[in-house]
Amino acid sequence: MSGKNKTSRPVNRISISLPDELHAELDAMVAERGFESRSQAINDMLRQHLAEHQREKGNEVMVGTITILYNNATRGLQKTIADLQYQHVDEVISSLHVHLTDNRTMEVILVQGPALDVQKIADELIALRGVTTGKVQLMGALIPPLHPMPPKNRKP
Repeated sequence: MSGKNKTSRPVNRISISLPDELHAELDAMVAERGFESRSQAINDMLRQHLAEHQREKGNEVMVGTITILYNNATRGLQKTIADLQYQHVDEVISSLHVHLTDNRTMEVILVQGPALDVQKIADELIALRGVTTGKVQLMGALIPPLHPMPPKNRKP
C-alpha cells in the first residue's frame, strides 16, 4: 500500500525535523487522542490550521458553528439573539440552546457563508450584554442545498 492511504487516494510523503521535546509531545498526543499514527495527527492539525487560514482570508464559503454562553436572566437577550439570527437567515441554518445551571444558557448556531460574514455575525452575538463568552468554529465544507430556490421573479 505504498504511496496510498486506506481510501486509495494518492498521498505525498514529506519529512520534517522536530526538536526532541516537540517529538515527545507529539507522540504523547497521538497516544492520548487515539490517532493511528503521527501522520494522521499531523493531517488533522494541518486541516484545522488551513481552515483557520481560509477563515481569516474571508472570501471562502464555509460551514461551522457559533457557540455562545449567556446569562438567560438578562432582559431581552434571548429575543435579541433570535432577532440577530433572523436578520442573518441566509447564513444561519439552525440553532440549539441548552439551559445550564445558574441562569446560564449555551447556544450552538449552525452557520454557512463567507467566512468574514459569519465572523461578523459571531462578533455581534458575542458582544451582546449578557453574553459571557463565545467562539466561532469554521470548516472548509458546505451543506448541500435541500431544495433548489425558485427564481425570485417567477410567479407561481
